[in-house]
Amino acid sequence: MANNTQIDPQTEGGLFSLLHGLTGYAIAVTLLLSILGVLTYLAISVQNENATNFYTVNHDLDALKMNSLENINYRKNVGE
Repeated sequence: MANNTQIDPQTEGGLFSLLHGLTGYAIAVTLLLSILGVLTYLAISVQNENATNFYTVNHDLDALKMNSLENINYRKNVGE
């Protein structure tokens, strides 16, 4: 019994059989392509929304500061 290290593919090799490998591959490819499709659709929809939503600066440009949260008060969305 200690000398028998072979796996009988008819009874014990179910996890490593060809059918299970191809099925797992097909599931993984389908899952990755569906995730890619959803993310591509969301990226295109965000791009379309923001491409038409431009803004103008309401005040003097000298009042703007680099890296300041107050800069949002100086712009106005034209699309609204």
